[in-house]
Amino acid sequence: MNKSKLAIGLFVAGILTVVFGTIIVFVGPIIIDEQIVKNLVIDPKNEMSYTMWKDIPVPFFMSVYFFNVLNPTEFLAGEKPMVEQRGPYVYRKRIQKQNITFHPNDTVSYLEYRSYFFEPSMSVGNESDVVTIPNMLVLGAAVMMENMPLGVRLLISTTFKGFKEGPFLTKSVGELMWGYDSKLVDFLNKWFPGMLPSTGKFGLFSEFNNTNTGLFTIHTGKDDIRLIHKVDSWNGLTKLTNWKTPQCNMINGTAGQMWPPFMTKESTLPFYSPDACRSLELVYQREGIMKGIPLYRYVAPKTMFANGSDYAPNEGFCPCRQSGLLNVSSCRSNSPVFISHPHFYNADPVLLDYVQGLQPTEDEHGLFIDIHPETGVPLNVSIRLQLNLYMKMVSGITETGNISEVVMPMIWFEESGYIDGAILKTFHTNLVILPMVMVYMQYCFIGLGLATILGAVLLHYREKALLKKDLPTVMENHWATVRDPVNSSDAHKQMDKCIMNDTAHNL
Repeated sequence: MNKSKLAIGLFVAGILTVVFGTIIVFVGPIIIDEQIVKNLVIDPKNEMSYTMWKDIPVPFFMSVYFFNVLNPTEFLAGEKPMVEQRGPYVYRKRIQKQNITFHPNDTVSYLEYRSYFFEPSMSVGNESDVVTIPNMLVLGAAVMMENMPLGVRLLISTTFKGFKEGPFLTKSVGELMWGYDSKLVDFLNKWFPGMLPSTGKFGLFSEFNNTNTGLFTIHTGKDDIRLIHKVDSWNGLTKLTNWKTPQCNMINGTAGQMWPPFMTKESTLPFYSPDACRSLELVYQREGIMKGIPLYRYVAPKTMFANGSDYAPNEGFCPCRQSGLLNVSSCRSNSPVFISHPHFYNADPVLLDYVQGLQPTEDEHGLFIDIHPETGVPLNVSIRLQLNLYMKMVSGITETGNISEVVMPMIWFEESGYIDGAILKTFHTNLVILPMVMVYMQYCFIGLGLATILGAVLLHYREKALLKKDLPTVMENHWATVRDPVNSSDAHKQMDKCIMNDTAHNL
């Protein structure tokens, strides 16, 4: 009787354990998702995620490569330009959000400031290294003045000569990056204010250092986690005015640092870039793992910088040249500046025919963002872009010589960052180890429950088999007592007990 009760108890316990494990299978992911949502909302109470969003406490660097012109004299005479890549010159980038203001409609506004600090140990040389590149002030202005009357063009050329400005600059990396003294720049800022993008020294990145990217207003995700980090407005604008079509003027996606959680392989990474003056979108490429954390890699599609002929939706970004170039003159004081991938990667091959010394490869020149799909948090980022100047011979401006029409690469840069150290450890523990433990627990409960049920069934049938084995012996003793009345009383009692036990097991 005791073994019968034990078998029943084990069977019930096994059923309950299986049920509990099955419940965890369905409820566990819901609990994890709820915790992700709770911890991702932009709120000072969410210490880790808020700190990551506010200060971005991860290593972030900008690596700059110059295209040093090897044949400036021959180039000016009409020969094909020959360039040599010089770099990287690496700068540590510090990003910090200020003027953070939360609004009643579950949005938050902020100004994001960026500062750059040279890292000699990570660079090929010092900021004092000298390189030769085309003079954007002269060759860019020449193209801008192409349709002016001849007298104006001659006057412009005379002005260049008066300020000793030639078609090429041979200056240090630091001067080209952050600005150099130029009497021409001072003259233009005084008599033609607004013609240049900056009012101080003229440098390729002078307007980026110690400045902000504009007033962003984004969703906190408190009302709808699907909207978290998405841009509500930029500088008070919900759409742009630079481009020709409503689609091209849309401000889409996030500010480019984090994305909504629960991404799939069909998800894309849309974001608005003030530096590119437009919204961009990356697409899924493959799965991967970074130090035990699963990720999705997103890359730029070939259509990102395609011209309107090759990809109709980009017609609004024109006037266009070859595919692979984005004309940003409309937001760069009308200067003939184009953005592309480094070394014209993923661009029309004809661009490579105009310049010697370019060798595009996906590994070195393709951009990507590795995202943890469950949270939308970037784990590893490498944004690579190239700055190009469209130049040609312009009659009346002798500084242009006999330059052949060309889109000339000036520099390319890579902005990269990755999660590491204590933040990576915390990220791995909360988003990989704990969910994995829950998954193992649910299957352990189910396995333990099934094992318990099996044990109860085996115990039941083992006991039943033993009773059936003992029954013939009891019956034999019974008939023996019939022949021996003296012991009949004890034999009947033993038989009744056996039958009662067997009946109880059958029940």
